[in-house]
Amino acid sequence: MGINLSKGQKIDLTKTNPGLVNVTVGLGWDTNKYDGGKDFDLDSSVFLLNGDGKATSESDFVFYNNTTGGNGSVVHTGDNRTGEGAGDDEQVNVNLSTVPASVEKIDFCITIHEAEARGQNFGQVSNSYVRILNADTNEELIRYDLGEDFSIETAVVVGELYRHGSEWKFNAIGSGYQGGLASLVQDFGLS
Repeated sequence: MGINLSKGQKIDLTKTNPGLVNVTVGLGWDTNKYDGGKDFDLDSSVFLLNGDGKATSESDFVFYNNTTGGNGSVVHTGDNRTGEGAGDDEQVNVNLSTVPASVEKIDFCITIHEAEARGQNFGQVSNSYVRILNADTNEELIRYDLGEDFSIETAVVVGELYRHGSEWKFNAIGSGYQGGLASLVQDFGLS
């Protein structure tokens, strides 16, 4: 069982797990029952950011239509369009040793596809989490359950891996956004 984090908590990842190179970041969620009549499609996405917190090109935005970034160090394993079933709904594999030196942060986000057109928001989502596993042993190292703090938001930055000297750490962010993926893309320096 991994370490459970609270919002805003930061933790060493590689220092407390010597030799850790390959991690899997699992993201999961459930949708509440409601009368909207439209399917929910939540998507995970990843932004590879420089020291200023900005993506330097569109290749630094990893999602279901651009599954690889950081010269192959970050790989999105694919889109789960329903979120059905137990376990992670989507996963991202990261080789920490090959992330380009220019990338200082890797932010993990969940957005609701076509949220505004479908009248959907994170107030209708429950049991959302992010967890980090040692990809070589499948051992869960860190877990952050986001809780039910959201209402009208359509995008959430759930957490980030970041460099601290030669080590990697994890920050449990849990910050909601209105405006969905478009607002995230803009905030991270892309258009």
